Amino acid sequence: MIHNPLDTTLSGPVSTPVFEDVVTSRLDLIPVSVESLLCQRENASDMRTRLGAILNAIVPDAWPHEHWEPHVYEYLLNLIAGDSEAVGWCRYLALRDNNTYGRTLIGSFGSGFPKSETGEAEIGYGLLPDWQRHGFAVEAVDAMLPWLRGRREIRAFVAQTFPNLRGSIRVLEKCGFQPAGAGFEEGAVLFRKE
Repeated sequence: MIHNPLDTTLSGPVSTPVFEDVVTSRLDLIPVSVESLLCQRENASDMRTRLGAILNAIVPDAWPHEHWEPHVYEYLLNLIAGDSEAVGWCRYLALRDNNTYGRTLIGSFGSGFPKSETGEAEIGYGLLPDWQRHGFAVEAVDAMLPWLRGRREIRAFVAQTFPNLRGSIRVLEKCGFQPAGAGFEEGAVLFRKE
């Protein structure tokens, strides 16, 4: 369930503000910000402490997850520089729990804006190993797709993964994605949800 996904009590739908967390039964989906990206990119010795203060979450020693590659920082910083709404399209996944902050950073979710020629928006996600296979990625994807559709017209969502990443494929299948041929990267497979 999304926290205030669309307020239809007014004359028409009003989307939840971009910078608010999207809340599910177990997760807070926190917008990625320029501040959080710069903190991570600097990778100073106190990065996890500083990022934890920015996100109001515990940041495990294993952060970032394996799919958060160095080029992600520049890609997201450029995306946000081009359109401030991109802040809401990329999220940290924080599991609510009983610690100092009340939540722990466990992964991320991101989506590009829909392509003008196809209306397709590509999504991606990743989790730290200790939190994989617990349904958190499915929960995040299921929450974010309606939120994204409330922002812009999207004809379909697409995601690519690799055939050996069975867990990633199961996430997409559980979220209603169907196989759609070869992916954009060599060896990848594409999944699509209308």
